[in-house]
Amino acid sequence: MTLSSEMNSTNGTILVVDDEPDILIALEDLFENDYRVLTASSPVQALDIIRQEPDIAIIISDQRMPEMQGDEFLARARHETDADAILLTGYADLKAVIGAVNKGRIIAYVPKPWDPAALSNMVAAAYQRRMLTRKLDTERALLSGLMESTDDLISFKDLDGRFVRLNASKAQSLGCNSEDCLGHKERDFVSSDRATMIEEAERRAIAARAPDEIVEERTSTDGTTQWFLINHIPILDEAGAVKHLATIERDITERKLMEMRLRQADKMQALGTLAGGIAHDFNNLLMAVLGSLDLASRRAPDDPRLTRLLQNATYAAERGASLTQRLLSFSRQRDLRLQAVDVNQVITSMNDLLTRTLGGVIRIERHLTDGLWTAMVDPDQLELAILNLCINARDAMVENGTLALSTRNEAVDEGRITDLSGGEYVVISVTDSGSGIPPEVLARVLEPFFTTKEVGKGTGLGLPMVYGLAQQSGGTVTIQSTVGVGTTVELYLSRAAVEQEDSPHEKEATAPDAPKVRILLVDDDAEVRTVTAAYLTEMGHRVVEAADGSSALDILRTDDQLDLLIADFAMPGMTGTDLADKAREIRTDLGILLVTGYADPKRLPDGYLMLHKPFSRDDLAAKVTEAAEQDRRSPL
Repeated sequence: MTLSSEMNSTNGTILVVDDEPDILIALEDLFENDYRVLTASSPVQALDIIRQEPDIAIIISDQRMPEMQGDEFLARARHETDADAILLTGYADLKAVIGAVNKGRIIAYVPKPWDPAALSNMVAAAYQRRMLTRKLDTERALLSGLMESTDDLISFKDLDGRFVRLNASKAQSLGCNSEDCLGHKERDFVSSDRATMIEEAERRAIAARAPDEIVEERTSTDGTTQWFLINHIPILDEAGAVKHLATIERDITERKLMEMRLRQADKMQALGTLAGGIAHDFNNLLMAVLGSLDLASRRAPDDPRLTRLLQNATYAAERGASLTQRLLSFSRQRDLRLQAVDVNQVITSMNDLLTRTLGGVIRIERHLTDGLWTAMVDPDQLELAILNLCINARDAMVENGTLALSTRNEAVDEGRITDLSGGEYVVISVTDSGSGIPPEVLARVLEPFFTTKEVGKGTGLGLPMVYGLAQQSGGTVTIQSTVGVGTTVELYLSRAAVEQEDSPHEKEATAPDAPKVRILLVDDDAEVRTVTAAYLTEMGHRVVEAADGSSALDILRTDDQLDLLIADFAMPGMTGTDLADKAREIRTDLGILLVTGYADPKRLPDGYLMLHKPFSRDDLAAKVTEAAEQDRRSPL
């Protein structure tokens, strides 16, 4: 074997096979400037070279050789290489030519002596054809690999909408294999409505000679909703005319669900802003109502009918206060009291409450995991969330339904659950055997005020409140439902990093030996100020009233007998915090209690006791006692 050109030739390799040395030299001289030329003097030697040189592009072989004929050699070579073959012969042997064509698949037959120019052109054309074939094979392999390795649904159609190529994912979505789909239209496999939508999008893309993008909502076989982003892409020729149409369908369900969650979060934030804006005035109103009712009930004559009316009014006002707290809670505007909580203990302590609330027609099953981790959550809000979930489950069932309440520990991998970070969680699961939730309703159940219950029977705040609590506690809510089977709602709560002791119980309000103090009461709402002053007077304290911060400072500068300042947090002109700071400059030993109908937890000051409106007489008494103990002077 001889090499007639450098190994880095850009024009590929040809193999010349002939038993006559002069012929080999002549062919080597003819091609060595343009190709890397390998020569062999026998077919056996040539087969060895072929096995060692996988990149041979063209074989030029003599027909009549001692070891074997050229047609037989080329037939054997065909098992080792896909190189193109040219047969040379000095004899007009038609039978040999036919054999070479059939067995060796030669591309040309050249008689000896050959025309050098003609032979050179033949080899050049064969080489260019081979390079083009390889390029097409590479592009075909790349396209096939791309189409089959992606989860996207990819197809190509002619201008009549017939499939000319599609990947397995697309074929599977149509219920057939790729080969069976070729030549068919999509209309042959999908509903007429969907086919019409597809054809309209294809017509738009062809007419505009530009991609057309749509988002399609589909219902899978298991009843869940999926969303697909579909791009119809016209393929143009060199003249700019549309020749084919490519379609790429991408499952964007996860992205869509995330967008829905983000929109849900935006709605809740907006509602929280709205709730915060009205909460102060609303809670002031409720404070005046509840306080007045409380004072009236203790001053009213012993009349059962009047007592019942006052109790009904108090109950209605308390419902209004509860509604405000639920609004602020799920919208992330309420300052939660996060602490390490034994969830099993909370559920166990709710036994009587759940039995009374759900009625005797619903069977309650509890499956509480032993060794459950403690969860970081507000225990009061957790109890309300569990109650809400159980009430929703009850409402979804007919009589004799079963409600399963269970707990478990779960380590969640990053990215497995939408909008939940990887980590350790305590999971509360509420499962009912009810009617289930249709997909179109399931997508909206976390929206504030969305409810399928009759007017007056649902506020649409139950699940949003649970979702808000979960997110504030570093967790989330997942819902799985099958129509006719039932629904499972799972509340994920972050595991408490450090075991914490339960917060001590609040001191009993106004114990008999509680100190009586002189109090400066500051509130811009006259009705609230009147009720609060009446409570304080009943407790035996002496009260001085002021309607704003500047008046309160004037009183502080002239009255050195004051022990305690009680100020509304949100007042025009001077906030309660500003007043407290200035008051401390005047009197460093002054006890201070701030009262608020609503405040963004991030804006609440450090170092001051807080009391939230509407508050009860006992709540106020406990906070006054606590604030008075900060006063270093002897009580009056």
